Amino acid sequence: MTAAHTVLSVSHRTTYRYSTFVETAQHLATIRPLACEWQRVVNHTERIEPTPSYMHSRIDAFGNDVLYFALDTPHERLQLVSETTVQLTPRWTSLDPQSTPAWDEVADALRYAASGTFRPEVEFCFASPNIVLRPALREYALWSFPPGMPVAAGAVDLMHRIHADFEYKPSATMFDTPAERAFELKRGVCQDFAQVMIGCLRSLGLPARYVSGYLRNDPPPGQPRLIGADASHAWVSVYCPGSGWIDLDPTNDVLADMDHVTLATGRDYSDVSLLRGMILGGGAHRVEVGVSVLAL
Repeated sequence: MTAAHTVLSVSHRTTYRYSTFVETAQHLATIRPLACEWQRVVNHTERIEPTPSYMHSRIDAFGNDVLYFALDTPHERLQLVSETTVQLTPRWTSLDPQSTPAWDEVADALRYAASGTFRPEVEFCFASPNIVLRPALREYALWSFPPGMPVAAGAVDLMHRIHADFEYKPSATMFDTPAERAFELKRGVCQDFAQVMIGCLRSLGLPARYVSGYLRNDPPPGQPRLIGADASHAWVSVYCPGSGWIDLDPTNDVLADMDHVTLATGRDYSDVSLLRGMILGGGAHRVEVGVSVLAL
């Protein structure tokens, strides 16, 4: 029997150490969790060292709470610490993938027509900075999507295949590796698994978005520890009429549910990276990341 809800505590610490002083810096940070139908944010705090001279937050085009901050004092170390408690509700108890609409009908309905109605999901059908829609991605995806295949059933099968065909290997790719390169290598990390799957779905005309978040560190007794649980994680969300956005984790071959904490959504990694911006100085740097996600 599925629990009515789960409460998870997330602690995320990221430290940048620079070889020379950073004179000034301006950053965008995506570290605030998403409040949505299945995830209630019970508490969230964040701390930045050194203390920013200016801070401001805004809601971006995808609904994420993005923090902007500036540092105008020289520093050799930057640390972001976020502490979050969320309550998760089961999402897929009534989902029957075989009962969802046929994928080709969904793709046809979302194609542009001069007399048609604009659908916001269409934004996630197009190429994005890290995901170019190549014929090879479409050919790979079509093995899971024969004509008339229900969209959710096809997405689940595609998830199974990517999990089986790709090797989880952190040293194989970088943070800016495009999806087509990861597809050629058939290896990478959660970001690569997610972006390859998104590219496959979009190549068929299906809306798919990138989801960043965290994985539970302490699985219930008898369940395996999920891959990627010691850092931030990423998975895929595919749009299905009648069911909304369905989240799938190809790295672990599971539907994202009670072990997944949602942080942000976007077109690909470039929209929701933890920290991005501009610095003056700094030289070389190294990054240390520590993530803990425990059930309360």
